Amino acid sequence: MSERPVVLVAGASRGLGLELVRQFADRGWTVIGTARDVTRAHELIRLQGERPDRISIKALDIAKPESIAALKAELGGERLDVLYVNAGIMGPSHHDPRRVTDAEFDELMLTNALAPIRLAAALRGNLRDEKSVLVFMTSQLGSIARNEGGGYDLYRASKAALNSLTRSFVAKLPSPRPTVLSLHPGWVKTDMGGTEAPLDASTSVAGMVDIVEAARGTGGHRFLDYQGKEIPW
Repeated sequence: MSERPVVLVAGASRGLGLELVRQFADRGWTVIGTARDVTRAHELIRLQGERPDRISIKALDIAKPESIAALKAELGGERLDVLYVNAGIMGPSHHDPRRVTDAEFDELMLTNALAPIRLAAALRGNLRDEKSVLVFMTSQLGSIARNEGGGYDLYRASKAALNSLTRSFVAKLPSPRPTVLSLHPGWVKTDMGGTEAPLDASTSVAGMVDIVEAARGTGGHRFLDYQGKEIPW
């Protein structure tokens, strides 16, 4: 009997992250889900209770280097087939560069752009082999080529920064390299996406998990939406 593949989902306490844990587990994966405050991750705890043989929970505040280091130490030599970096925030509701405070801007850029790269760098050695997949949850709003009307300026900037940092990170990875995906989940009904979003989390995540499973061992770095369509950088 073959060993189950292992995925770590960073930012799994709610929304898309929680649904990623659910669907990977339903497909037979061993899933490690992280939460900033494990004691308050009630839905993730409930899901783990339903699938204790497949789901484990670990603490991670992706914005704190010491928390990343603690997770790295706790994982030890655990091998991952997929590292899915999902954690992120929307930033201030006004999205206006003229009104944002330094603290708000720093938090947005740290959480959405810098912290995911720090986590990927820390856990790069845990990826099993060149068939592994490293996934960054980004947004089509991070596409500079598609930005013809503005809007969500600060969030756009954070995701464009993430995309740029990801490209640089991938370029410097030693061979053999994992497959790297920058995935846009679509506009989804979540706490971040809001109730007006046209897409449900189950549909978005099913598409992304399909892409991840098909990408194992294919190599390269691609910017795709949840349906597998290429997005220009």
